[in-house]
Amino acid sequence: MRLVGVGVGPGDPELVTVRGVRVLREADLVLVPVMAPDEQGRAEAVVRAHADKAERVVFALNDRGGVTERRANAWDAAARRVVEAFEQGARTVAFATIGDPNVYSTFTYLAQSVRERAPGVEVETVPGITAMQDLAARSGTVLAEGTESLTLVPLTGGAEGLRAALATGDTVVAYKFGRVADQVLAAVADAGRLGGAVYGARIGLPDEDVRPAREITGPVPYLSTLIVPGRRTSLGGKLKAGES
Repeated sequence: MRLVGVGVGPGDPELVTVRGVRVLREADLVLVPVMAPDEQGRAEAVVRAHADKAERVVFALNDRGGVTERRANAWDAAARRVVEAFEQGARTVAFATIGDPNVYSTFTYLAQSVRERAPGVEVETVPGITAMQDLAARSGTVLAEGTESLTLVPLTGGAEGLRAALATGDTVVAYKFGRVADQVLAAVADAGRLGGAVYGARIGLPDEDVRPAREITGPVPYLSTLIVPGRRTSLGGKLKAGES
């Protein structure tokens, strides 16, 4: 019995690996996370571009209060559905998740819940393209070069973590900052790094929004991405002798 978390990328159906498509097509059951049973999510839309099966499982994707009762119940219900599928004869259950299953993904919690109920289940993951990679490609932004560090910061709790990262790191990427966009822009401006920063939302979808961060006005979606590149003053300036 295998539970496989499949990263399906930020939203563009073309940005799914060949292995990911194969697993989705061969799995006995493909689960996709949604906020409501009658609402198609981004992961499901990508899955249906490649496979003819997708069963919705409701997750409390919009809860912001830590391990809320609603969120814990959702993990439990999804885990029960996986175990039920195995009991009914399924050999492989796939769970599609936007981005990568090992980067801020709901799959992490589902896998842990399934392991507690069925310790013999093998858990695997298929890596997916992340929002920061797709935004970098679409905006022509280099994420890191030479000896630069790359810091990824989720900002569901505010912008303080971003300020610390900007003060100590090179390229800084911020996820999930829609609720505190004004604080985020202020932090980047205070660090003197707003000029090179790029913003993206709904990446890979027909209504995607990719632009310089300094052009942001008003509210932005919760699932927004910001890249603040490291400071670069010369070609190859971040290389050290012996590096390529």
